[in-house]
Amino acid sequence: MTTIRNIVILTGAGVSAESGIDTFRGAGGLWEGQAVEDVATPEAFARDPDLVFRFYDTRREQVLQVEPNAAHHALARLQREWPAKAGGSVMLVTQNVDDLHDRALGAADGAEVIHMHGEHLSAWCTACDGRTRWTASLIDSPPCPSCGAPALRPDIVWFGEMPYRMDEIFAALEDADMFVSIGTSGAVYPAAGFVRTAADMGAHTLELNLEPSQGTDWFDEARHGPATQTVPVWVEEMLQGKG
Repeated sequence: MTTIRNIVILTGAGVSAESGIDTFRGAGGLWEGQAVEDVATPEAFARDPDLVFRFYDTRREQVLQVEPNAAHHALARLQREWPAKAGGSVMLVTQNVDDLHDRALGAADGAEVIHMHGEHLSAWCTACDGRTRWTASLIDSPPCPSCGAPALRPDIVWFGEMPYRMDEIFAALEDADMFVSIGTSGAVYPAAGFVRTAADMGAHTLELNLEPSQGTDWFDEARHGPATQTVPVWVEEMLQGKG
């Protein structure tokens, strides 16, 4: 394996599940009898905004009631300590729309979490394009704090919409020495294709997942088990120079 300096990490629902966050596609992928696609598309929002608002209001409340787990804290530790140890970088990209990575990381200088699918605790104004941290309900169409328009919607990337900050992510993948996928299904694109992008550029690739994902065969190495067990072990190995 070549010397590892720059690491890109992708996390999915398997990281937050152990904190008590329900996954979209668990147990049939239904919520109150609704298919997820019926509450997570622009067309669904246009057809029945109150249903969509109730769905996201409920999930926003859930996020506020849970705490980061050992996997979140281990990854935050890697983000804080790796640059000084290896002279490189750790980009943490998450498909999760909770803020558990952010809370675990705190205010670490130069470190951040890229939420490629948006965030529950953010509202997007479709009138002025402003984004605001949001913890209350949206169902009564409150005014945008920036422009006053009643045009707020969940700041979530729905099916059919482009994930956020893709140019930055692909640039980091092209410069990565290691790509790690944690707690993902390997079924949702474009994230499911990140491993191939990184591998094509010569990065070592590692999957940490509860069970083999749909893309396991694309990885150089795979370790399977709960994220709260596999992630802290891997982070410790990296920081001790054993990775």
